[in-house]
This record gives sequence, structure tokens and C-alpha cells, in this order.
Amino acid sequence: MYSSPNKMSCKERALYLLTRRDHGEFELWQKLLLKGFEEEEVQQAVIYCKEQGYLDDQRFARSQVRQHIAKGHGERRIRQELQQKRVENNAVNSALEQEEVDWFELAKQTAEKKFKYVMTQDQKEYAKRVRFLQYRGFNFDQINYALSSDE
Repeated sequence: MYSSPNKMSCKERALYLLTRRDHGEFELWQKLLLKGFEEEEVQQAVIYCKEQGYLDDQRFARSQVRQHIAKGHGERRIRQELQQKRVENNAVNSALEQEEVDWFELAKQTAEKKFKYVMTQDQKEYAKRVRFLQYRGFNFDQINYALSSDE
């Protein structure tokens, strides 16, 4: 169906990339430009993909949110990752709202998975756990809930 990878048109390359996984609009632009296509060709390919429904930032955002939640990432980390991929805030907000996740419970599950229910009295170890959960994108209230000894 496709020509060899080196001889694909810009539109063919875009479709090839989108058949493998969802991409955000900016991400697809970048990949096509890196393959050496001219901006005008890329723009035409992106427009075509959007018109055909193959490229949808809203769908991409939902997919990314689900993947990050499955990895135990908090809302802050998810927002940051999607901002780096230049997904519009409206799409990110909508995707996060649709998931209806309990961030406190997710933080607790993430901590339990990493630290295997072992409680700590050591301040260094506690600080290490806090940093881990911060890096994962949880806020301080969620971290305190996750690390509290109230079972």
C-alpha cells in the first residue's frame, strides 16, 4: 500500500505515522519536518489528516492522559508533558475531566507500589518519597495523603 519509507510523500508519511499511534498536531509537524519535507507540504498533509479525522488533538490528549494515569503520574506531570507537546489547554482540561480519576488514591497506589507498604520513621527516606511523588506530578495534599500512616 505504501511506497518504500524513503520515497513516501509527505501525506503518506503522515498517514503511516498515524496508523502506528495517535500523534498531536505539533508532534506530527515536527516528525514530518525532521524527515525533510517542506513546511507547505507538511501543512497540506496535516490539514488533510485533520479533515479526514485521522489527526485529533482532543483524542490524542485523552490517550496521553490514560497512559500517564496508568503509569501512576499525577495531574501536574500530565499537564506538563502535554504542554511540551503543545496540546491546547482546552483539550488537556477536557481529557482530564473525562477520566474522573481520584488523584489522592492514585498517589497512594503509586507510593504503595514503589515502597511496598513499608512505613518509614527516617526523615531522609520520607523526603525521598516526597520527592518521588512530586516528580510523578502530585501536589502536597495528595502526597501527604499517600504517605500518611492512617490505614
